[in-house]
Amino acid sequence: MRNVSICLLAAAVAWGMATSASADILVPMDLSQTNHLKAYGLAWHVLSRGGNVKWLLNYRGGSFLIPEIPGLGMEAKIRNVLLERVEGDAVAEIYRQIEQHNMEIILLEKAPEIAIYAPPNKQPWDDAVMMALDYAQIPYDIVYDREVLAGELDRYDWLHLHHEDFTGQYGKFYAGYRYAEWYVQQQVLYEKIASSLGFKKVSEEKKAVAERIREYVRAGGFLFAMCSACDTIDLALAAGGIDIVPREYDHDGVSPGCQQALDFERCFAFENFTLIMDPDVYEFSDIDMTPNASQRGESNDYFSLFEFSAKYDPVPTMLVQNHVSVIKGFMGQTTSFRKSLIKKKVVLLGEVKGRDEARYIHGNLGKGTFTFLGGHDPEDYHHFVGDPPTDLNLYPGSPGYRLILNNILFPAARKKEQKT
Repeated sequence: MRNVSICLLAAAVAWGMATSASADILVPMDLSQTNHLKAYGLAWHVLSRGGNVKWLLNYRGGSFLIPEIPGLGMEAKIRNVLLERVEGDAVAEIYRQIEQHNMEIILLEKAPEIAIYAPPNKQPWDDAVMMALDYAQIPYDIVYDREVLAGELDRYDWLHLHHEDFTGQYGKFYAGYRYAEWYVQQQVLYEKIASSLGFKKVSEEKKAVAERIREYVRAGGFLFAMCSACDTIDLALAAGGIDIVPREYDHDGVSPGCQQALDFERCFAFENFTLIMDPDVYEFSDIDMTPNASQRGESNDYFSLFEFSAKYDPVPTMLVQNHVSVIKGFMGQTTSFRKSLIKKKVVLLGEVKGRDEARYIHGNLGKGTFTFLGGHDPEDYHHFVGDPPTDLNLYPGSPGYRLILNNILFPAARKKEQKT
């Protein structure tokens, strides 16, 4: 899955800069960094103002090297981001280490245009990506079904899917919350949206949205999803033309033989999964392995990041940059993915060692890519309905949140003209 354009660009940068005597600013991303999350925002800040950032893959936790520009020091001070000034021989030594070890230089050129798919009744603390971007001071737009179906995704380089249920089963909260005011209001809202867009049922409208997102990726878009959006979008794509929603949600029954009629070729990441259509079971299919994580318990729930060849596999290497290689687990409606149901071409980025369980995966579709991260909030292990928001000021070096922000900068490494 080598990205030739990225590799050639990286080689050119390394060759052209290795002998430079001008001063640069190193943003270390190892344990010395005072605020890892806001360091990503600092890199985005430089890109958004026309500057370039060199991402030093596997060098001190995936550090950034930035030309010394006016105001950078003050901006870093405001964000409590540690900087190191390097020049002459120090810069040459960094390049020497990168050349000799499993490291690489990736030039980030342009701040990506970011969209988050989230419903009108969203809460700003209820999605880890929104919290990460707000904390890192990286701007984004909110889009939902109307914008997606109107073709507005073409304006964006990167799309995140809020913890959405693309099957139209309202998150499968029926058993526990069907009489709760928020659940009733949500159902009324979603039915109103579907009707206004010309659909008779929420499930049919969500399938249409899923198809548009799939086409966005095929055309060159970068997709990132967490929690239930990871598996429910594949369920919706596989169920085109059939009804997999029980009558408790849409007042009619499922299509006879719907399990056998699923088309796994339409899916991003998963295949051969079995639907769970009992409305009283808080689960969509056998893709998710939340029960396994629950049995381990919080104190024993960890997953490990894979190590890739930075020079030959820069894309997965970018996505796993971190100052630790073992990440504390966190639960979600979809917590992890059954490895045996993941398509063979999909790359595992993070796994629970010794288990049939992946937490973080990546793949290609057409000209674009998708990355799925299981779990809901990296610093809130259970995140129950109604829990207070996570205060990221308490977790400035969160390894789990770093995985999210790796995905934010990933599109900056590809030239805009390559997206068609």
